[in-house]
Amino acid sequence: MDFSRRTLSLVTLGLIIVALAAGVWWRLGGLKSAKAAAAGGPDSTKSANLPETSGASEFSTDVPQPVTGAKVLRDTLWISVSASGQAEAYRRATLNAQVEGRVVSLPVMESQRVARGDLLLGIDTTQSALDVATAQANLLQAQARYRQDVLFDDSITDPEVKAQRDKYARSMSGLDQAEVALRKAELTLARTAVRAPFDGWVADVKVVPGQHVTVGAPLMTVVDLDPIKVEVQVLEAELGDLTPGRRATVTFAAYPGEKFHGHIESINPVVDPQTRTGRVTVVLTNRDHRIKPGMYAEISLDAEAIPNCVLVPRSAILERGEGERRTMLFVYSPVDASHGLAKWRYVTVGRENDSLAQILPSDNEQEGVKPGEIVLVDGQQYLAHDTPVRLVKDVQAAGGRPGR
Repeated sequence: MDFSRRTLSLVTLGLIIVALAAGVWWRLGGLKSAKAAAAGGPDSTKSANLPETSGASEFSTDVPQPVTGAKVLRDTLWISVSASGQAEAYRRATLNAQVEGRVVSLPVMESQRVARGDLLLGIDTTQSALDVATAQANLLQAQARYRQDVLFDDSITDPEVKAQRDKYARSMSGLDQAEVALRKAELTLARTAVRAPFDGWVADVKVVPGQHVTVGAPLMTVVDLDPIKVEVQVLEAELGDLTPGRRATVTFAAYPGEKFHGHIESINPVVDPQTRTGRVTVVLTNRDHRIKPGMYAEISLDAEAIPNCVLVPRSAILERGEGERRTMLFVYSPVDASHGLAKWRYVTVGRENDSLAQILPSDNEQEGVKPGEIVLVDGQQYLAHDTPVRLVKDVQAAGGRPGR
């Protein structure tokens, strides 16, 4: 019995020693593997030929991520000049009273469309009509005196003498003065009717029927809203790059996100010595009359043209890397009709405008892009090299992670 107990104790002790030895061996083997991985040994992952993916999120390698793509273009890059201003009526006429009297007719109201020659306002014609009648009566008397003075001039054979006699008779009879007085009275009568000088819209009506107005009193304004113009002040250093006829892109605070297109109509040749700016007038169509005078506008003017550029949307450009960061983008490499791979590509960016970036040529065949390739412009911000992707129109609607 004592022998059996002693034997059992020895066996138990032996098992404990074996278990401890196995644990030590396993621990030492794990450390060795970790050291080998840190030293770049067989257990390390070899990724020297792949770009760094610092900052990129991990995606499933099985499910293609939704992204938006755009074609690489070869085109002219326009460098723009930015300025701000406000919309102005292309033509504006402030109508003032040309005769004194009481307003008896006002057939229009503000915001009403009128055509050239339409009656806008009528002033009492009583006095003007009496003046015309008086002038007509005076003219009849002068004509009678004139005929009496030249009654026997038909017998004069010398044309020069006859012309001198006629001139003298018109003056002595008062015929010339009477004709002038009648024309003046008729003009005053005509001015009691205020008419539209051109097709446009009524604005700033300042009188009401029954009001007495004096000569020069403001009545209303007529504006032409199609086309419409925007005047901006441009720094003198940038004026030299602008030319009449160049394209202008206009955005209005009243219509955020919407772009209107026009052209440079004129550039004022005089620079303001106080602000060191010159006035540039941009004209754009306004057929639906949505743009109103006084609206605040931001304008981008085409200035410098750089032809034959390889261009990509600015949203395609990313920066990656630890320490010295480099510019890059993702190119779509199709696998089949439903999806492709996002291929990392380093690029060198040249000149840029608000929407496009120039990609400079590279001696390295592994860098740069070519016209016709598809670059990723949204949803690519968190991808890694060779991530499966699928092209969609709206990344967020497709369940992806948009970058804007």
